[in-house]
Amino acid sequence: MIQRLKGTYDVLPGEIEKWQYVEGKAKEVFENFGYKEIRTPVIEATELFQRGVGDTTDVVEKEMYVFDDKGGRSVALRPEGTAGVIRAYLENGMSSLPSPQKLFYRIPVYRYENVQKGRQREFNQIGCEMIGTGSYKADVELIIMLDQFVKKLGITEYEIHLNSIGCKECRAKYRDALREFIKPNLDKYCDTCKGRYDRNPMRILDCKVEADKEMNQNAPVITDYLCDECKENFEKIQNELKELGIDFQVDSGIVRGLDYYTRTVFEFISKTDGLTILGGGRYDGLVEELGGPSTPALGFGVGEERILNLMKDTNVEFPAERTPDLSIVAIGEKADTEATKIAAKLRENGKFIEKDVMDRGVNAQFKYANKIGAKYVVTIGDDELASGKVQLKNMESGETEEISISEIGDKI
Repeated sequence: MIQRLKGTYDVLPGEIEKWQYVEGKAKEVFENFGYKEIRTPVIEATELFQRGVGDTTDVVEKEMYVFDDKGGRSVALRPEGTAGVIRAYLENGMSSLPSPQKLFYRIPVYRYENVQKGRQREFNQIGCEMIGTGSYKADVELIIMLDQFVKKLGITEYEIHLNSIGCKECRAKYRDALREFIKPNLDKYCDTCKGRYDRNPMRILDCKVEADKEMNQNAPVITDYLCDECKENFEKIQNELKELGIDFQVDSGIVRGLDYYTRTVFEFISKTDGLTILGGGRYDGLVEELGGPSTPALGFGVGEERILNLMKDTNVEFPAERTPDLSIVAIGEKADTEATKIAAKLRENGKFIEKDVMDRGVNAQFKYANKIGAKYVVTIGDDELASGKVQLKNMESGETEEISISEIGDKI
């Protein structure tokens, strides 16, 4: 028997409804803030992610699925959503549309990671991008929206952590200070960090090796190196969130794992397990990096699996699985044909109807109706066809009433 690949999984009926619930809440909240859905290809040119995500990130250095296609082109399975959305924004001339463009997506993404709980090689990302505004008000609105989204899912035990990693100018000064801090112990860092020392020392702060994390504990913080403009921007965001009653804490340790971020970065942290629920921020240089004009933008991403696992671990209640409004038990061929007609009409009117397609006997049809949790059952045979009347049984109460066939839709 052929089995699924390591790091992938099947989402079966009974479980998929929970996914649909989360995705439905995301769509509801995001559309209320003016976002429209976008779908981009699973495969893209490898260069898109090398330039967009950053060639010093773990994602590009270690985790991407990259291969040459039959035309000799290097292509990659997308490891995240933002770069593809910005490529689509540029390629399809969306910069000519009213700004900001607000786009959201629900997509599978791929990273070659060590498989563990919450980390698969194929996983699903929900995200939003707001393109064309550099105002601090956009940062505030995004955080408000995500605060609503998380609460709508029934997740209440979390903290919002906020930081600013500055612009190109003030970040250059910070990198110099960081190199000076790291230099005396550089030979003790892992090989990956040594490779990042010259190219992008900020990525060293994101290292997961325990020894490196310990050496980074007293590293200089970016907020001490912000230029006046970035500092003012960050203060405005904080003041606005306070005015709106959004609780947060400044966390100078947040740098995010992708190179395209600038200025505002944030994470929603679960109080339950101390892990990040979702994260995002501003990436004002990405559009230009991918060949477009200088265009400010910001966004966020969340692993859908992470959300679902957290909801289950904290006993958030999901909506009950939908069960049939009615199961029709037919006796004989003529009755079966009539039952098919009745079922088709009721389904057209939005009802969930079950009818036997297994050639079961009468008792077996009743047992099946009970197993699938049908709310009502009607029996149709020769007598019912002749009289135009059926017995409608309420499966919860056990009560039965006689109604005309034309009344079935109203009664259920």
